[in-house]
Amino acid sequence: MRVFVTGATGFVGTAIVKELISAGHQVLGLARSDASAQKLAEAGAAVQRGDLEDLDSLRTGAAGADGVIHAGFIHDFTRFREVCDVDRKAIEIIGEVLAGSDRPFIVTSGTALVSPGKLATEDIIPPLNPAWPRASEQAADTVCGLGVRAAAVRLSPSVHGVDDKHGFIPILINTARQKGFSAYIGDGLNQWNAVHRLDAAHLFRLALENAEPGARYHAAAEEAITVRSIAEAIGRQLDIPVRSITPEAAAEHFGWFSQMAAIDCPASSKLTQERLSWRPTHSTLLSDIDNGIYTK
Repeated sequence: MRVFVTGATGFVGTAIVKELISAGHQVLGLARSDASAQKLAEAGAAVQRGDLEDLDSLRTGAAGADGVIHAGFIHDFTRFREVCDVDRKAIEIIGEVLAGSDRPFIVTSGTALVSPGKLATEDIIPPLNPAWPRASEQAADTVCGLGVRAAAVRLSPSVHGVDDKHGFIPILINTARQKGFSAYIGDGLNQWNAVHRLDAAHLFRLALENAEPGARYHAAAEEAITVRSIAEAIGRQLDIPVRSITPEAAAEHFGWFSQMAAIDCPASSKLTQERLSWRPTHSTLLSDIDNGIYTK
């Protein structure tokens, strides 16, 4: 099918484009710059110039597509509420174009806040959190009511792999370098889940091809990794001490990232694997850190 992809030149989006083309699909990727357009062309994709705030470009891209993967998001936490609104509007506009067609539309969400402190599963649908105004899943549910086969892929807090420059692991590594030690909070037994970006890209394709309307799928190859073990792996790679810090010291040490460093968010992908026959095959998070892909 012909697939319109937003975020097509991002860390995950680049892998999605490659996955789709390898499977025989045609890709139309959204590009806001000449460099992004060239990157898409070199990958074998067609180019739709525009960005997430250019609603006409989204309408045009979706109109000629058999399906859409919305992997784009403006990662500007200084105006987080505003960019969440941009995300919601983009989903609604694309949904209006696809209305009544039963065409697949896969949006991107996350596992981290589905069920903090408890194992998150695909069938848990949490209420919208006013402190976290990203409403991708809620917007997708609204689009389903228009006759669109909309579903969500929830990404792990750590989507890891070569070329990960701006994700959560690079943030932890940069903080460790600046502070001179790799830190975890308290006993460090709070847990993240993780997925290799190539496994995540494969899941996006499977969801595009097979998703049920309103479904949630978990891109979580590893359901529970302690933050302490992540900090220890970083310490080994940087050859620096690993230390516990108190919850009171976390804000000063990690800055705006302190809440994520403290979150406990294990997540299962059992139902995803059963429903889409998704089988993660790529390297684990700790092996990627230990193999030096973040410090070369």
